Amino acid sequence: MGFNENLAVQTAAVDYDNLFVTGSGFPIVTDAVIIASGNKLARGTVLGIVTASGKAVAVDSSKNTGVELPYAVLANDTDATAADVLAPIYLTGEYNGHKLIFGGSDTSDTHKTACRKIGIFIKSAVPV
Repeated sequence: MGFNENLAVQTAAVDYDNLFVTGSGFPIVTDAVIIASGNKLARGTVLGIVTASGKAVAVDSSKNTGVELPYAVLANDTDATAADVLAPIYLTGEYNGHKLIFGGSDTSDTHKTACRKIGIFIKSAVPV
């Protein structure tokens, strides 16, 4: 993917919301992914990738389509209800487990170990 000027502007406009746990200096690596049409996802949604399409949706351990495995954390609210949307994501970082959003009935405990394997660390920060 090439540089997307609109994407750069979007990631710079995010307000502080306690999604990140600070203090360790662990690097935050960013990228972008296509959010599959039919989804409206909030910042902090943990994403999985549908194997057949390569597009992202909320991670959901009850599925068997590739989305049962965490891939990244969504950086901005993204409305893909009408069409696929390119959205900024965080590939790594330390996150407040109370602020992460999951698909189905999943929780941060459902994916904590799998997330750690890909550089996403879920902490039990005080909810705000």
